[in-house]
Amino acid sequence: MKHIIKKLVLFIAIGVVFTACDDRELETLDASANATLSLSESTLVLSQFNDGQEVLTASWTEPNFGFDSAASYKLLIDIAGGDFSNPKTIAIGSSLTKIFLKEDLNSKLNSLDITPSVATNFDFKVLTTLSDYSSVLSDAKTISITTYPAILDLSTTWGVVGSATSGGWDGPDLPFFQTGVNNVYTAYVNLADGEIKFRENNDWANNYGDDSNDLSLEAGGANISVTAGSYKIVLDLNNLTYTISAFSWGLVGDATPNGWDGPDVMLKYDEYSDTFRAVVILTTGNMKFRQNNAWDVNYGDTGADGTLESGGDNIAVNAGSYLVTLNFTDPDAPFYTLEAMDIWGVVGDATPNGWGGPDAKFTPDFAGNDGLYYLNGITLTDGNLKFRTNDAWDTNYGDTGADGSLEDGGDNIAVSAGTYNITLDLSDTDNPTYTIQ
Repeated sequence: MKHIIKKLVLFIAIGVVFTACDDRELETLDASANATLSLSESTLVLSQFNDGQEVLTASWTEPNFGFDSAASYKLLIDIAGGDFSNPKTIAIGSSLTKIFLKEDLNSKLNSLDITPSVATNFDFKVLTTLSDYSSVLSDAKTISITTYPAILDLSTTWGVVGSATSGGWDGPDLPFFQTGVNNVYTAYVNLADGEIKFRENNDWANNYGDDSNDLSLEAGGANISVTAGSYKIVLDLNNLTYTISAFSWGLVGDATPNGWDGPDVMLKYDEYSDTFRAVVILTTGNMKFRQNNAWDVNYGDTGADGTLESGGDNIAVNAGSYLVTLNFTDPDAPFYTLEAMDIWGVVGDATPNGWGGPDAKFTPDFAGNDGLYYLNGITLTDGNLKFRTNDAWDTNYGDTGADGSLEDGGDNIAVSAGTYNITLDLSDTDNPTYTIQ
């Protein structure tokens, strides 16, 4: 009986140690029994391609404190030599392993204020916690990792030129983008009835056509005839072949300007994030994503969790102005985002829809230049225009003095008929400007 009482007293005493600590600092356990951390790599170079790829595994041994414990773990990351006063912290739970996907690891490391594209040494540690007041930190494991910029640049020197393109035979050419395969490039283009060729550096020194109309390429070859439409072009310079297929992503639904019958609100490819994006003013209602203005390939959101399912449920939205992003970088787990934002547009009797709108919409600069907006290839008539937000007059700019600078509520801007590229520069809030070229 005495032995039983002694054990009971000991048990209660241990409980007091772990519960009666409200006014005490964190109690550090004996590090000699701590977890031992291992990393699957010692050097790692992250690529901007192949999202969803497993690139690093961190694993650790279960500590032995001499008694059964329900430990939980956190993985801490800091720049090598740092004091871990403000590390990147990843809650693990009770697992003894953390597998990092490429894009997840890249994002976490870039948040430590490093320089992407430069090899950087990082220290990893495991924090083992038994209670709010009892924890121990493992020794550091160091790994060299080269991250890539959060904003991608998939641009290439190659482009599409011709009478079927918005720039005509003189260019500027419609760009091809990297695919992750050397010398294989992709372009997403809107073409008119006409002809095209492929060339490098907006110049004729290096160009390809198709002499036999057989999808094979010849240097300086014949023009390629096309009909009007939205296309995906794949240029394979390894095998000197190409493909042209109908391709577009759009928004459709009673929340969109053209309803369920379309035509859809077209999404534009953004090479800086490898996604498809559009700025759009939506009404309260429902929408879906679909390909080529048809229902053969369409996506909705079953579960309203931001992930997309083929043929999934309609997506309910509230009225507002949005930047819509469609992400297929992982084809097995596509997702979308709706980001509320002011949408700038151009309105006036010189624009396609007159003073009543809806306005022709600008696209924000996705390369990270805040305040820059672009509207390329707009056809204007003789007349006047102004700039405004969200198809409304609450915020509008004109040009009093016709000097290229903008004034809030300023004069109408006179233009002549033609096809133009318009840049709206609001990066300096005290001196907004625009160009029409």
